[in-house]
Amino acid sequence: MARGANQKLKLFRLAEIMQSKTDEEHYLTMPEILEELEKYEISAERKSIYNDLRELEELGIDIESEQRGKLTYYHVVGRKFELPELKLLVDAIQSSKFITVKKTNDLIKKLETFCSEYEARQLQRQVFVQDRIKTMNESIYYSVDAIHSALSDNKKIRFQYFKWNIQKNPELRHNGEFYVVSPWALNWDDENYYLVAYDSAAGIIKHYRVDKMLKIEMVDEQREGKEFFESFNAADYAKRNFAMFGGEEESVSIELENDLCGVFIDRFGKEINFVPLDANHCTLRLKVALSRHFLGWIIALGPGVRITGSKAVLDAIKQEIERLSEQYNN
Repeated sequence: MARGANQKLKLFRLAEIMQSKTDEEHYLTMPEILEELEKYEISAERKSIYNDLRELEELGIDIESEQRGKLTYYHVVGRKFELPELKLLVDAIQSSKFITVKKTNDLIKKLETFCSEYEARQLQRQVFVQDRIKTMNESIYYSVDAIHSALSDNKKIRFQYFKWNIQKNPELRHNGEFYVVSPWALNWDDENYYLVAYDSAAGIIKHYRVDKMLKIEMVDEQREGKEFFESFNAADYAKRNFAMFGGEEESVSIELENDLCGVFIDRFGKEINFVPLDANHCTLRLKVALSRHFLGWIIALGPGVRITGSKAVLDAIKQEIERLSEQYNN
């Protein structure tokens, strides 16, 4: 590129230099700024740089100067994201099973552009994603976008759904036939993204792991099932469906030790009501989707928790205990 063409990029390069080379603890003097510009074959006079720095402030890049002896030091302050905020975002990205390893590293690299190269090193030190269990479906980001488009346009979608087989290869469900549903919500639970939709053929609400959905396409048909979602609460839905495994919704009565109240608050929120039974115990009524995941969760809490009703739930947990007894006595 000709030197004259480089001059046209002076303001852009200056912004890039100030944002990457300076922060609250790192500064550049005027000679250093000129030296950095020279690396891009851009020559400038001090006076023009003073004007350029003022222009950058008008563009929203806040630059402060500090006089130390005969030299003036310049640095960027007040960025869009503070370093602790960026660290929080990095932690969220790298801990998410929903985001692939490749996309995790790509996103963190992009977040690094919001801070100086010195602060970016602190973000890099937090990246320990290689050994985490991450989704293998790189197309999930486009899947989410396609679902949002259908939600916005009030349209149904079609897609294929798969499971992993023993060879660790994706195996299409329903012999590869397309599912056609009315999407109504995207829900985040247990580090996974789920589509909550209305299945017109079955006449019920169902949910699907988004990272296991393939070839999502919008269908030129209006969504159905609006009446089921008029009072739908995604958070309550996730609380009732343990690990997002569905089942018949049942009202369950539970007797528990007071010390275990926090476990139930963590799972169901502060809206639940405990009724004192004696000095050390209380009772609780909940609505849950009756599944083995729910029963397993109750059993794992040990002797301090006991289901007292309904009959359907009591029968289910007795059957599960009998199944486990037979399974491990053979």
